[in-house]
Amino acid sequence: MQSKNNLNINFCMNKITNSICIMFLSEMEDQALILSSKLKLPLFKYDKSNSSKSDFALLVSERGLEIIHLKDKSPGPISCNFISGPSNHRRLYGGGKSQNLAKAVGIKSSKKKLYIMDLTAGLGRDGFILASLGAKVLMLERNDILAALIADGLDRARSAGKSKGKNFQEIFERIKFINEDSINYLNKVNKMIKPDIIYLDPMFPVREKSSKVKKEMQLLQVLIGSDEDSGALLSLAMERAKYRVVVKRPIHSKFLSDQQPSFSLRGKSTRFDIYSLKKISS
Repeated sequence: MQSKNNLNINFCMNKITNSICIMFLSEMEDQALILSSKLKLPLFKYDKSNSSKSDFALLVSERGLEIIHLKDKSPGPISCNFISGPSNHRRLYGGGKSQNLAKAVGIKSSKKKLYIMDLTAGLGRDGFILASLGAKVLMLERNDILAALIADGLDRARSAGKSKGKNFQEIFERIKFINEDSINYLNKVNKMIKPDIIYLDPMFPVREKSSKVKKEMQLLQVLIGSDEDSGALLSLAMERAKYRVVVKRPIHSKFLSDQQPSFSLRGKSTRFDIYSLKKISS
């Protein structure tokens, strides 16, 4: 998710001021101290009396790193988990190369091992699926909170790799992650080295009724805001990709920057807009 907002102790998004801190369970204090120093966020031991200090917390526990909303009736914790849960279920039962994501980037139609840049990695879920299908994936995420979650998820997955088998281990050998602004990254790397595919899944403000939007997405949108420079990112991606740029959008949304794609693949709730630059070589 290519959010423009830098990480601060207090920050305003969608005209709502929120605060975030680091919290930890007693046995995880050392790890929490390192994270607090890196992100320059206040640090507290987790207990119910501390829940009034912030709206959100990055909780460091034996389960890994999680975002929790500290107010009443809040959604459950958000984490980056490749080992179990929805991401791994999708890897195993999500349709493989027949799913729209694979078709959109060209994995289904090409014997070539594609190199894909995911410029708005978010929680890394689509990038993980692409790597599980054989692609080499570079994930970029500039929001420091999301980047911390991805780094934690990748570390835990790599540590668990031996118990999950060789195929699972190899997925993470194909993933590289960088916590950096994608526009800055593309502007500084060698322009002669082009990824086969550039993938974009920008964050946009919710326009549907809140009851129709997943609680996790609501929390992330309040926390990190929307991607106001996604149009500029699309333009740059069109210059830097070798074969195509793929943009993930809500099913009924307008085309990004009103730019007509070459074609689209539509699912139940999402749509992939494909901007073809040239035919993918076999």
